[in-house]
Amino acid sequence: MLIPTLIMAALALLFFVIAYRRGGGEHVAGMRLAWTTLIETLPLLVFSFVVAGLVQVLLPRDLVSRWVGTESGARGLLIGTVAGALTPGGPYVSLPVVAGLLRAGASVGTMVAFLTGWSLWAFSRLPLEVGIVGWRFTLIRLASGLFFPPIAGLIAQALSRLVR
Repeated sequence: MLIPTLIMAALALLFFVIAYRRGGGEHVAGMRLAWTTLIETLPLLVFSFVVAGLVQVLLPRDLVSRWVGTESGARGLLIGTVAGALTPGGPYVSLPVVAGLLRAGASVGTMVAFLTGWSLWAFSRLPLEVGIVGWRFTLIRLASGLFFPPIAGLIAQALSRLVR
């Protein structure tokens, strides 16, 4: 986490300096927007970390392993896919949950299926998508990506065996 943090700190400092040098108070406006985003996002971020931590201590490792672990097979990939599709929010919600489940015994394949299902299916995003681009496009997009999450999970499971 240190390297990504340092990169983001360097980018933030660079952008702040650029905004300051441009004049016109852009650096102040940018910091106000950053503060607003922090206040709006922080509760969701905190609760997602709480869920990630509690998943690790509340769910018995053998239960997680049986349902979404390496031996769960196709059932685990489907569970991961559907759970990911049902998970609301952005990566600040899904990634801590995945990290917690991995530590609790979930397999790499099911968590790749989870993230791919979250990314491609995203049921919580469907009303907005239908409203903006319509039913036809949404159905075509869903149908074209229907099998990708479990397939991605299978590939990830195979790769994780090779990389050990």
